[in-house]
Amino acid sequence: MSVMDLNPVETRSGSRFGRADSMVLTNARVVTENDIFDGTVHVRDGKIDDIARGRSQVAGALDCGASILMPGMVELHTDNLEKHISPRPGVLWPSVPSVITHDAQIVASGITTVFDAISVGDVVAGSTRLKTLETMVNALALCKRDNMLRADHFLHLRCEVSHRDALEMFQSLVDQPMLQLVSIMDHSPGQRQFVNLDKYREYYMGKHGLSAAQMEEFIVTRQEDSRQFSDRYRKAIAAICQARGIPMASHDDATVDHVDESAGFGMNIAEFPTTLEAARASHQRGMMVMMGAPNVVRGGSHSGNIAAAALAEEGVLDILSSDYYPASMLDAAFRLARMDTNDYDLPRAIGTVTAVPARCAGLQDRGSIEAGKRADLVLVSECGEQPLIESVWCSGKRVY
Repeated sequence: MSVMDLNPVETRSGSRFGRADSMVLTNARVVTENDIFDGTVHVRDGKIDDIARGRSQVAGALDCGASILMPGMVELHTDNLEKHISPRPGVLWPSVPSVITHDAQIVASGITTVFDAISVGDVVAGSTRLKTLETMVNALALCKRDNMLRADHFLHLRCEVSHRDALEMFQSLVDQPMLQLVSIMDHSPGQRQFVNLDKYREYYMGKHGLSAAQMEEFIVTRQEDSRQFSDRYRKAIAAICQARGIPMASHDDATVDHVDESAGFGMNIAEFPTTLEAARASHQRGMMVMMGAPNVVRGGSHSGNIAAAALAEEGVLDILSSDYYPASMLDAAFRLARMDTNDYDLPRAIGTVTAVPARCAGLQDRGSIEAGKRADLVLVSECGEQPLIESVWCSGKRVY
């Protein structure tokens, strides 16, 4: 019997999607943190029970056809839900169906643990992000509570500290049980992600349909908001997270001073540093550097900042995030392993989307194929250089 012959409804029981009490996956190219080998993985009660080299002769073992068996991916930063809540300008979709559709796309991309990055504050007054903030959080919590979801979802609050109400909104959500990660960002023009004002104008004029005059007024307003609120709110939110033990990430650090400040707040993840200088400094201070997987797939940053491949060449790329395109994670990891300008073999490259993000988020029970870990697994075949997802299991449940 092959994996693709398995009917998850007829052969599993115990949950909405079903779960086998035990399962044996054999004839797989098993990817661990430091190795890849032809082997067999035994699953029992939702956890990995044993890993062995070679094929199993156990009756009912599922033949993986020599495909790659890797851990389920751990996504720390995606705003993909927003696209389902608001699929077109002026259109708001019902929140629960939006979450369910988002979740389906997540697992179809091989992601079994996802940190839904919800924006607290925005750069534009009255935006859809601001209007749907509580709606998205409440819908995620409801869907998780009622076991509607296939992936394991956590909440990542992206705090836009240049927004005048960001601190108040954050305080209203900080007791949400799903909250597991907070990032602190400032997207005002002339610094960090948007040092290049021409790129800033190109991005926001295109996104919001602003005229040239409106754009210049927008720049002045955003810079003033940053001067008034950013420093104060960054310190206040970091202090709350430190007191509660919530993991924190910096965002778009561009200079050593930015990194020093982030490290001083106890941040352990450096999201999307915009320069090689900042990425190196983050590593020196013990912060794990996260870059966008779309940056790898596209070959560079859409904002004109440092390319992820350049950080890989320096050995200072630790985590890949899908950011705005869930399917990019798997593609980027395989591309990273194929680059001949760095030291990322397939196990290390896959670690950037599995083991490393899991550890940084404090999730010690997943992210690698080890006995005792959750049976979050992805079976991947290759068509030329294109990785294709065949099957996905979350805690031993086949969800794709």
